[in-house]
Amino acid sequence: MKKTVLAVCLALVSATGVYAEEAKPAGLKPDDVKNALGASFYLQGGYTYNGHASTLGAGQGEENNLRVFDHKANSFTLDLAQIIFNKDAAVDTAGYKIKLSAGETAKWIHSRGLSGAPLTSPQTGEGTDLIDLTEAYMSYIFGVGKGLRFDLGKMVTYHGAEVIEAKDNPNYSRSLLFNFAIPFTHTGLKASYTFTDAFAASLHIVNGWDNTTDNNRAKTYGLSLALTPAEVFSASVNLMQGPEKDDNNRDTRTLADIVATIKPSKKLALILNYDNGKEENGALPSATWSGMAGIVKYDLTDKYSVAVRGELFDDKDGVRTGTIQKLKEVTATFDARMNGGLIIRPEYRHDISDKQSFDNGTKKTQDTIALGVMYAW
Repeated sequence: MKKTVLAVCLALVSATGVYAEEAKPAGLKPDDVKNALGASFYLQGGYTYNGHASTLGAGQGEENNLRVFDHKANSFTLDLAQIIFNKDAAVDTAGYKIKLSAGETAKWIHSRGLSGAPLTSPQTGEGTDLIDLTEAYMSYIFGVGKGLRFDLGKMVTYHGAEVIEAKDNPNYSRSLLFNFAIPFTHTGLKASYTFTDAFAASLHIVNGWDNTTDNNRAKTYGLSLALTPAEVFSASVNLMQGPEKDDNNRDTRTLADIVATIKPSKKLALILNYDNGKEENGALPSATWSGMAGIVKYDLTDKYSVAVRGELFDDKDGVRTGTIQKLKEVTATFDARMNGGLIIRPEYRHDISDKQSFDNGTKKTQDTIALGVMYAW
């Protein structure tokens, strides 16, 4: 009898365990939710040491002169925190991209027309809004030929060899060209078409440079040509022209931007960038700026690489940096890609000007040592 009761109890316990296991809701794993929403997350922070940094007002700390995203000196900073939602468009279907940014970088890329106090130009300083809607656009590909794509909304610029997120650049700090020669974002319409594997083009009609709301009645027009004749070489020619001054529909700003990438081997890459800009009646008779940069990146292993960047920037009329000057810089960066999406980058940079633009206007050079840390999920 006792054996019978014991057997029945064991059977009930076993059945209860099986039922509980079957009744337990499966739920969604974090990766499933992430993939369903097209979501990704990005964090970026660092520390930049400058023994001769310029002092700001009381309680505002110190800064690295003529820097934008890494302008804070001798202080730990949260550069950037991003949430991205993305769905790629396919033929005869719609897609979208939404990128929300927060942190120090958000203040510098905040376009006019959004909330808060925006950045009007790099030389006037950052805005005050720590939250930025960096990208928000809809996409659709019409089944014409290889697919005619349209994007409508706010997008990051198609100019330059670098981007806002440091993880997608060879170096931690951004070049003078990215900081001062080109815009950061555009709001408007983009039409693009891939003619062959070696040639693609896009047309842009936008509100202008870093303007969510247009500051005049005229539009800015752009053209981008992408060439990939061989695996070892690719290039893009990017043009843009339109009035950018407040309530001025006549005086145009013109920008020509060329980027070329040469990969003689799997481990070695050479990136070249040239920019030339001009603004009518920005100075008598016009304001111009130009510059060139070169980046050499070598992969030591699958996880470690080194990159060296050198560049020249000529602000002939002082409209981009606030001073008529010729600038040079050289940057050396070590990149370590750790497991789990973590990137660590120590970096040394040397800036040179033909004017006393550093250390509260007392020096012509500036040296910084930085440690950048990035995480993507």
